[in-house]
Amino acid sequence: MFKVTDITVKNFMSVGNSTQGIQFDRTDLTLVLGKNLDLGGDDSGARNGTGKTTIINALSYALYGEALTKIRKENLINKTNGKAMMVTIDFEKDGNRYRIERGRKPNVLKFYINNAEHDDDNAQGDSRETQKEIESLLGMSHDMFKHVVALNTYTEPFLSMRANDQRLMIEQLLGITMLSEKADALKEQIKETKDAVKQEDFRIKAVKEANEHVSTQITNLERRSVMWETKKKEDVVNFQTAITELERVDIEAELEAHKCLVNYKEQERNIKDLDSAITANKNTMDSSAKKIEKYTKEIEQLRDHKCFTCGQEFHDAKQEQLIVSKQEDLDELAEDIANAEQDLRTLEEARGLIGELEPCPPTFYDSIDDAYNHKQQVETLLTQMQQKQEETNPYTEQIEDMRNTAVQDIDYDKINEYNRRLEHQDFLLKLLTNKDSFIRKTIIDQNLAYLNARLSYYLDKIGLPHQVNFLSDLTVDIQELGRELDFDNLSRGERNRLILSLSWAFRDVWESLYQPINVLFIDEMIDHGMDALGVESSLAILKKMARDGNKAVWLVSHKDELAGRVNNILNVVKENGFTSYNNDVDMA
Repeated sequence: MFKVTDITVKNFMSVGNSTQGIQFDRTDLTLVLGKNLDLGGDDSGARNGTGKTTIINALSYALYGEALTKIRKENLINKTNGKAMMVTIDFEKDGNRYRIERGRKPNVLKFYINNAEHDDDNAQGDSRETQKEIESLLGMSHDMFKHVVALNTYTEPFLSMRANDQRLMIEQLLGITMLSEKADALKEQIKETKDAVKQEDFRIKAVKEANEHVSTQITNLERRSVMWETKKKEDVVNFQTAITELERVDIEAELEAHKCLVNYKEQERNIKDLDSAITANKNTMDSSAKKIEKYTKEIEQLRDHKCFTCGQEFHDAKQEQLIVSKQEDLDELAEDIANAEQDLRTLEEARGLIGELEPCPPTFYDSIDDAYNHKQQVETLLTQMQQKQEETNPYTEQIEDMRNTAVQDIDYDKINEYNRRLEHQDFLLKLLTNKDSFIRKTIIDQNLAYLNARLSYYLDKIGLPHQVNFLSDLTVDIQELGRELDFDNLSRGERNRLILSLSWAFRDVWESLYQPINVLFIDEMIDHGMDALGVESSLAILKKMARDGNKAVWLVSHKDELAGRVNNILNVVKENGFTSYNNDVDMA
């Protein structure tokens, strides 16, 4: 149950600096009458402007941060004092106690839950988040509040509202708005699920790409592994071939062949040297012979008294000297030829002793040192071949490790679960939002039947002969004796009866669907256009509501004659420009 226990106001509208409090924790009908002592307080004009509606505006302001009508917040502050306006309301709901303190100049908004202040550092008297939390707790919009809790003559009647606004209010009343709110919440969940699907899809794609990259690396490593194995086999075969070739070699014969080769090369070098010396001696002898022939001709020319260079006559002593000199040269050349012939014979004899060289057998190695190292080479090759055979493929372990650790298993369970959840959420969203949804139709049909029943009940009790029904498309049908009427076809009194009946029917539906509310305000609704029967009928209904529903019903009126019809009266007195509240029976 939503139970308002009390409210206090200070410097709010006509209430001054003296805090005024009203208790709502009662179960009766209270008549709220006004008296303006500043205007004499006796005639009907002195009943206006006393501050009766201030109570309802304070209740509205405390809960919603705004008055029932379009009054700017600054104009809610008492004009005389001009500051320190404060409205405090206490209420209970679902076993918890709540308090709202709301004021202006300075701006204040404090929200207490079980005496603990709700912390909101950004409140500063006008926190949207705190207000959202309060309205969420109330479960009722401000418009619904004005039609269900605080009915005022200035509130636009439901049947005068635009069709779309009527539909929105009926949807809120019947719980369709709740479906929309749930649909909005579900849309957020769907968005989160879609984001989760997207993230999971990104993750799977990333895993696939990583696996493809790893697969490419594994393929490259496998190719290198095959190349390594092939190279290893080739090296082993080459080692084996080399060892086989070396083992075929007769090392003793190889050494003898190398010795023979050494002797062969030495003899070859000697023969070359001798042949060169013989050729040189022959050349020397040929040169000397040519010189002897030349010198002999020159001596003959000199003896004929001719110069051997220019051919002129030559008769002086110089002639004899030249002949002697040339003769000495001839003697030296003859001696040289004799020596050369002797050397030539010696060289030819030495060459003849050597004779023709016998070729040596072919060698396996290029040098005798390699031949002497033959055994060591065989052992080295055997060792190298064994090492090569024992080598482990370096790529095998890498490939196995990448297959076992780098390649990730792709798990589709999570994304499948997200997709199933998304499909289910989409289905639920259609149930909540589709106008043809059986859920919406069931809620509307069931609750419309109850709404029409309660409306018919109140219309009968208040004495309005018209038939008023809400249709399945949420429009309203008004008929009288088979004639279809509009709301504005009704008289002022008929409209008031219908407004009151509709408000009470709305309240019954609200309380049946959501929770009981312990307060009800009727502000001057029975003062204008209502005949005596209408007033009596309205009083009877309000008393029954207070008695059977354990509610505090507050009837604001200018009709002093009603004082004898109620047990409790709240006198609203305005004196010296300020309003005070006095209860004739139970002091609030």
